[in-house]
Amino acid sequence: MSSANRGVGVEVRGLARVHVKGRERIEVLTGVDLDLAPGDRVAVVGPSGSGKSTFLHTLGLLDAPSEGTVRLDGEDVFALPHSRRSRIRNRKVGFVFQSHHLLPEHTALGNVMIPVRLGGGSATVAKARATALLGAVGLSHRLDHRPGELSGGEQQRVALARALVMGPGLVLADEPTGNLDPNTALGVFDLMLQLNEQLGSTMVVVTHSMELADRFPRRLILEDGRFREM
Repeated sequence: MSSANRGVGVEVRGLARVHVKGRERIEVLTGVDLDLAPGDRVAVVGPSGSGKSTFLHTLGLLDAPSEGTVRLDGEDVFALPHSRRSRIRNRKVGFVFQSHHLLPEHTALGNVMIPVRLGGGSATVAKARATALLGAVGLSHRLDHRPGELSGGEQQRVALARALVMGPGLVLADEPTGNLDPNTALGVFDLMLQLNEQLGSTMVVVTHSMELADRFPRRLILEDGRFREM
């Protein structure tokens, strides 16, 4: 990893997300606007059900918006073909979820290799990158262990290594320490910030913890479907 890597610039305009259940129409996001300069680090807080995860999934190209645009480095990503969007997600976006979502049949090393292989990298390159990242998160001694043989904190560190293995310009984390005890959570969070600083990525973290949010230079609250600065 290198701090020379450039973070992704983000421009969100008029982003709306509507869920329709039968005759019921639920507006989760209503006209969200957001600008992030490359390398910005932002914490997003807000009440449960306010749309924080929905916003992050849209920004990470996992869900399409009902209305509005998302531009990454000036490119209107939802106007692109699905295959091109998938390639951008693989190469530019690293996602850390609350639940680690590791594949139980693969070792820690195998899980972290997956994004590199999906991106067309050879097994040799994938293994070298994954080994280096797992070393960076303190798991060199756990390469051949499967998720079921790891503690919760170790599993989340594997998930963090997997999110960063492609050197993404945009790192998104959705309550990344929400399932961990306070001490383990703090260690994982410190590690995430440290590695992201080395990488130079733009970073958006959704958290319920004001203690963690206060460590970011910029904090946003999502209320009534829109952002406001804190």
